[in-house]
Order: sequence, then C-alpha cells, then structure tokens
Amino acid sequence: MYSLRSSGRSLAPCWRLPSRSLSIWNHVPAGPPDPILGITEAFKADKDPRKINLGVGAYRDENGKPYVLPSVKAAEDRIYNAKADKEYLPITGLGELNKLAAKLAYGAESAPLLEGRIASTQSISGTGALRIGGAFLARHYPGVKTIYLPVPSWGNHTPLFRDSGLEVKGYRYLDKKTIGLDFAGLKEDLAAAPEKSIVLLHACAHNPTGVDPTPEQWAEISDIVKVSIQVSVSNARLFPFFDFAYQGFASGDTTRDAFALRYFVSQGHNIALAQSFAKNMGLYGERVGLFSVTTSSPEEKARVDSQIKILVRPLYSNPPLHGARIASTILADSLLSAQWEKEVKGMADRIISMRNELYNHLTHDLKTPGEWGHIKSQIGMFSFTGLTTPQAKALGEKAHIYMTSEGRISMAGLNSHNIKYFADSVDAAVRGTL
Repeated sequence: MYSLRSSGRSLAPCWRLPSRSLSIWNHVPAGPPDPILGITEAFKADKDPRKINLGVGAYRDENGKPYVLPSVKAAEDRIYNAKADKEYLPITGLGELNKLAAKLAYGAESAPLLEGRIASTQSISGTGALRIGGAFLARHYPGVKTIYLPVPSWGNHTPLFRDSGLEVKGYRYLDKKTIGLDFAGLKEDLAAAPEKSIVLLHACAHNPTGVDPTPEQWAEISDIVKVSIQVSVSNARLFPFFDFAYQGFASGDTTRDAFALRYFVSQGHNIALAQSFAKNMGLYGERVGLFSVTTSSPEEKARVDSQIKILVRPLYSNPPLHGARIASTILADSLLSAQWEKEVKGMADRIISMRNELYNHLTHDLKTPGEWGHIKSQIGMFSFTGLTTPQAKALGEKAHIYMTSEGRISMAGLNSHNIKYFADSVDAAVRGTL
C-alpha cells in the first residue's frame, strides 16, 4: 500500500497548492468605488448629528426616513390574504402587470396598445429594462449600433449600454452657464448624428440635472429624430429609446409626465421604453420594471416577443414575483390606483415645496451670490445646484453634507428640519467662508 511516510519521515505531498502570491486573480485590478454608494458609506460613517445625505436616489419623508406608500401596504395585505403560491413567473413576467404598465405609460388610447403592437417583458426594475433593451438593439436593430446619451446622463447608462454591446456617444444637454437646457446644442448634435443611430431620451425628470424640455421643445426634438434637418442627408432617422423612471414623480401627474413618450408615439415613431416602479411606488428593493418596444403589426410583435424571451432566459430566467404582484394589484384596482396617484402627487409636491423653500432661503433670506432660479425651474428628485467640485467637497468635509462632486443633490433628502442648515452651509461655501 502506498504511504506518505518513509523511514519515519513525512513526505510533502506533491499536490500542495501554490502560495497566494501565485493566485490566478493576481492580475485583477481594484475597480473604482461607485460614486453614489461611496457617498452613502461616508454618510453612514459620519457621527455628526447635523449630517445630511443628498446623494441617494430614493424618496425620504419629512423626517428623513424611508417611506412605504399606504397603497403598497394595502396591496400587500391583499396579496397575503389571497394565500397565493410562490411559483416561477413566465420568462417575460406577470402578464397582467405588463399590460397595465404599458397602459400607464403609453395611455389607454394609444394606437400600438389598442392594436396589439407592443412587445414587452417585465424586467428587474429600470436598470434591467435598459440592459434588456441595449442587448436587444445590439442584436436586432438594423441601424448603427451607437447610442447617443445626453451629457450629462445617469452614471450607469454608459457602462450599461457598453456592456450591452453598443457604442456610446453623447449629445449636448446641460448649459453649465444657465444650468438649463442647451437646446441649440442638443438640436445640432442630434441633427448631425449618423442615420439610424439610437438616441436615449429621459421621458421626464432628467437624471441628474432635473432639466426637462418643454412640450414645444419635445415637438422639435421629435421632428429632428424623425427627419434630419441636414441637407446632405435625405430622410435620415434616429431611433428613440425612452428611459421612464419617474412617471408621476416629476410633476405629480402621471399623464403630464408621459407627454414626451406619448407625443413621439402619436407622431408615428417606433420606440423602445424602459419603465421603473422603484421611485413612483417606492418599490426600490422589489425591482419592478418593464421593457417594451412598439412594432408595426401583431405578427411583428410576436416575433420580437420571441427574441426578447431568448435574451431574458440566459440572463436570469424569469423576474421577481412579489413586487410584480404589488404593482399589478395597485394598477388593476381603480380605487387603489387613485389612492396611489394621490400618494405620488404628495411625494412630488413635497419635493416641489423643498425647491421653493431652498430658493427663498438662498435668494431672499441669505442673498447668496449667484442666480438660483434653476432650483425652482428644475423638476423631479434631483437638482443640479451649480455648486463647484471644491464647494461640494467643502460641504462634505466641513458641514457634513454629502452630494456628488458635480453638485447634484437629491431634493428628497431635504426637509423642514434640515433645509435652513443646508442653505446656510451652501451660502458659506459659495462665499468661501465655510
């Protein structure tokens, strides 16, 4: 019999693993920390009672606490009492949710909806919808596999679409001088984009700036996307992909917030759409969303549906169930849906009131140097304050106020208990006395 012992001595096994210094993962570099999650980590580590977190993209109530909507609680009670099972959903998710979510976004009278021309799948919130959309376009879109993003855009858009297989470029959006829309630059860049390129549009409450086009400007954008104004390119078209993460959360009105999307569809555009119920239903951790594409016929829809299933199956097989049931229960019941719309308006109204109060503090009470009208004209959860990177850094280090380095803040993080301290601190940062 073979033995590891010989002459009373122990023999070292020949299969000893190499030292850790020879690990096959030695070549993997440390990646940069996520800028938003880094803000939250710094906030949590701060022991100062005055600290404020304005980086997180989640609604907070008047006391700075997470908010679970009463309509969501009511829906969960119904789901619990129904004693439903926990079986897998189909690949494209809960069919009832898909229908109701599409109706909410496109409108009950939408021609593609009424004619059965919308291919859709439940997704893992808005991020999942965008990733499915990026992968679908990279694989099946017959045009240029380049997507144009507004500059700036949500930080996750660029890596998300690159990882989907699309080339990412930008078009001008924010005018840093006015902290408003660079509409002339936007039009020029979209008109110059190569024929059959993809353009990402924030349907409302642009993240991170809070700057939205007016209805009249959306109409002009639609014309440029539909037909290029370049003389040298005849009938050049772009493909619009809408990111719709804040329906109802921007103005407080789900119909008003859907204007751009519905207008484009009414003008004959075929579009792709990424929806999320994280913000407007507070279903952050439930990961509820929808990806959809308008098609030219029910037969084309069926083919697109089949290809979406082929994409989803190896990604995650099928989406989560519980959050889908919550959203579906709310949207399916007229009374519960009406209650939810009031709650969404209440959240939006509180954020709007914070904008007005902050503007008044800076402009009238403190007479802070600069022009602060953009605080009120912007919309949605986020505001591009115009604060510089050194000012934002000083606010974090000296006032315990945490925001992104480019001065973007989540208005939901402000309330009647901390807004004066925030305004005083901003004033000191701007004056260089912090």
